[in-house]
Amino acid sequence: MTTIPIEVSTEQLIRAVERLPQQELETFVAQIVALRAQRTAPHLSQDETALLLQINAGISSDLQRRFNELVAKRQTETITPAELTELIQITDEIEQQDAQRLAALIALAQLRQTPVNVLMDRLGIRPAAHA
Repeated sequence: MTTIPIEVSTEQLIRAVERLPQQELETFVAQIVALRAQRTAPHLSQDETALLLQINAGISSDLQRRFNELVAKRQTETITPAELTELIQITDEIEQQDAQRLAALIALAQLRQTPVNVLMDRLGIRPAAHA
């Protein structure tokens, strides 16, 4: 495969990023945070980078949108039994992703030998808000 190097201005890059769907934006931001961390802390290991990417990964924008729709239906008491089942499945999936995120956060805290709450504060990490 042949690659052609191109130069993109910061303004062009920002305009391109503005068009990203929410999930891709979250992934992009996580990658940028990891890149910045690598540049400012050259000792950042691949394990730490992988953990940071996992910590910053969120649910897809489609899944978040559907979750929000179903929660709204439940709150207005217009949810069907099939939709309630779907909501429970989505909630289980979100909880599983949150558990994986927490496990990565704990692993990173152990690598850095620091309490999880201190690490979260240092990295500006806030608990995920889904609803």
